[in-house]
Amino acid sequence: MKSQTNPLNPLLALSPLDGRYAKKAAVLSDYFSEAALFKYRVHVEMEWFISLLESKALNLGCAFTAEDKAYCKSLFSHFQLDDAEKIKEIEKTTQHDVKAVEYFIKEKFAGNTNLSAAKEWVHFACTSEDINNTAYALMFQNFRNAVLVPKLKALIEIIKKLAIENKTKSLLALTHGQSASPTTLGKELANIVARLEHALLAIEAVAFRAKLNGAVGNYNAHHVAFPQYDWQSHSAQVLRGMGLQQNAFTTQIDPHDDLATFCDAVARFHTILLDASRDLWGYISRGIFKLKKVAGEVGSSTMPHKVNPIHFENAEGNLGLANALLHHFSSKLPVSRYQRDLSDSVVLRSVGSALGYGYLAYEAFIEGLNRLSVNDEKLLEELNDHYEVLAEAVQTVMRRLGLDTPYEQLKALTQGEKLTQSRYEAFLNDLSLPENEKKRLKAMRPQDYIGLAAELVEKL
Repeated sequence: MKSQTNPLNPLLALSPLDGRYAKKAAVLSDYFSEAALFKYRVHVEMEWFISLLESKALNLGCAFTAEDKAYCKSLFSHFQLDDAEKIKEIEKTTQHDVKAVEYFIKEKFAGNTNLSAAKEWVHFACTSEDINNTAYALMFQNFRNAVLVPKLKALIEIIKKLAIENKTKSLLALTHGQSASPTTLGKELANIVARLEHALLAIEAVAFRAKLNGAVGNYNAHHVAFPQYDWQSHSAQVLRGMGLQQNAFTTQIDPHDDLATFCDAVARFHTILLDASRDLWGYISRGIFKLKKVAGEVGSSTMPHKVNPIHFENAEGNLGLANALLHHFSSKLPVSRYQRDLSDSVVLRSVGSALGYGYLAYEAFIEGLNRLSVNDEKLLEELNDHYEVLAEAVQTVMRRLGLDTPYEQLKALTQGEKLTQSRYEAFLNDLSLPENEKKRLKAMRPQDYIGLAAELVEKL
């Protein structure tokens, strides 16, 4: 959508989504800006209007050609920012944004004999929320399918590639912040992939419903005008034509349960990604990952050596902002006094902010992943400095062979202590183990004790 007016200077924007990060978040404007909302409202109004004129059972007696239908559809398929500005101008008089859309459409019919004659079928029997709830359902569904899911899948694929590349690279695990049985770097990344893939399924599974059933959800106006007509089936058919399901039981508004489910599903994905951001930050801090330098970038205004994990920090911050809003939406939107109040309307206008902060987080997280390189030397150094992690292996073999108090013996040797290779081998020499087992355990190094980690990664 193109405008003839000058855009807001980014330095004057109240939100960083429209200021500092405007270019990165621009893709969301096609779905969640006010201009986009106007476009989706026009879409719903036109689909409803077309359905009425094409209904043989209603038989409205209006001339309506294929050219007329194409023109109606062009009102939303070729919707421009100038059109949104025109609606906004009409709203100055109506003080009602949906009514302004109706008047905009009727103005667009001027000069077309057939459509001008049929203009009072625009918004017929509809309440504003018939148009709004359907528009929002389309906005969410289209954004999810066209932008959100492809972005999240791309993010997951990058992590998956890193996991597979590093499936055999042993990593000192930390439980409670203390050295623990080794894992592999690839397996820890695979854990993230598996969680995100499961969370993505929930996002994809949300079925968006909408309603086109009048002022309080009972088809009152529809029925009084055409008592014999099957309005429930007609409404369901119009919604199906737009890719939505019908919510048969509503008040004046759709209760937003599907939007709440969607917000919860996105927030769950964000929580997992936030957890991953912190872990990756920690691996960078430990030196497991190194950050690739970029010419010209500055890590500190005073410390020239710094290369900071800012992308994962940015992701963490934006994910927190997104989830604060998403959790509010999921708890607030399904709650409305009696047949409706207007508190949902003002809240819905901010959905783009929540999803915008999430989108910034995805971009930052992906950029962070692309800056990572594995520090193989550090991986090995950490493991060789913690031979005590083999205590589990030794005492488990001792249990299998029936030796007395295996756990207690290893506890006495290792609890709260770092175990060197020489002390480890000396301990094994004193054990009453078969020579073949003793030889096998003495040959084992911390990096060898990774169980089925690599095989698990291959299941991704």
